[in-house]
Amino acid sequence: MNSIFESSSYKEITQRLGKLSPESKGLWGKMSAAQMLWHCQFPIQLAIKNKKPTKSPNLLMRLLFKKSMYNDKLWRKNLPTVTVAKATEAKEYEVELKKLRDKLEALYQLREREDWQPHPNFGEFTSTQWGQLQYKHLDHHFRQFGI
Repeated sequence: MNSIFESSSYKEITQRLGKLSPESKGLWGKMSAAQMLWHCQFPIQLAIKNKKPTKSPNLLMRLLFKKSMYNDKLWRKNLPTVTVAKATEAKEYEVELKKLRDKLEALYQLREREDWQPHPNFGEFTSTQWGQLQYKHLDHHFRQFGI
């Protein structure tokens, strides 16, 4: 499984991001390219902040879905999105592109971090699993937009 913390995977993701344009259309779902860029920042920011969850991780989510967050199986189209990461308003493409690039770089710089806090829904992840989760999420949405 690829990880955003591997230099080759990081480079691949940033190159694919360069193929996106404001006119890019999703092959599924309702998001615009700018909304997708905004949405993809959420899990990256969650990892960067590295805050302790304010509540215990969801046991059902952990048991049913945790391994799917970082395994090789592709996520299916039109998966539900947590409310806080749902893009419901129009976004500015160039603004969101810069923010995502900046967050990707900041996350990549943390590739040696060992003290990761638990994911608020899925619980403990190793550094490897955090990197795989980030790659898998970005890959899912980049495939959604054909990049």
